[in-house]
Amino acid sequence: MSLTYREEPEPSDLDWVRKIVESTDFFTREERDIALELVEERLTKGEKSGYLFLFAEGKEGVVGYSCFGPIMGTIASYDLYWLAVHDRCRGLGIGKILLGLSEKAIALRGGKRIYADTASRDQYAPTRAFYLACGYREEARLIDFYSPGDGKVIYVKELEIPENPEVSSQNEKDTRPGFS
Repeated sequence: MSLTYREEPEPSDLDWVRKIVESTDFFTREERDIALELVEERLTKGEKSGYLFLFAEGKEGVVGYSCFGPIMGTIASYDLYWLAVHDRCRGLGIGKILLGLSEKAIALRGGKRIYADTASRDQYAPTRAFYLACGYREEARLIDFYSPGDGKVIYVKELEIPENPEVSSQNEKDTRPGFS
């Protein structure tokens, strides 16, 4: 699967994001609505919205995306708000690539820490394992945060500032075998 990556949201991304978050069976209706609201906010206000995006796009359209942004009131911390890959494309490494490119984009903006959170329900065990495998460490657990028996698990990763800030992740191609 050949993929390209872009940072600038387009109006058609509202439909792509909806399809992606609906395909996973991980997100509630309210969470799916929030995903769309963040895209709308960015389309309306641009980068002033505080929401930055990265889209993975194949021949058939967008197959995954990330949304992240600086945490207000901090010097160099960023939140990873969303990282989602269409269910039909899960297990192909797209999430890992999106996360890596998102980390690079954050580092290029001077970010030093990225925080990601997820639910503690058993359904999210693969998500938690994913963050650990990508070099994140569990920073906190908030018991019963989302609902009784469903806590919030917060992960953090320290980022390295790249030596060459002129490098951009926009439109990078995945050069792994099978992804050219």
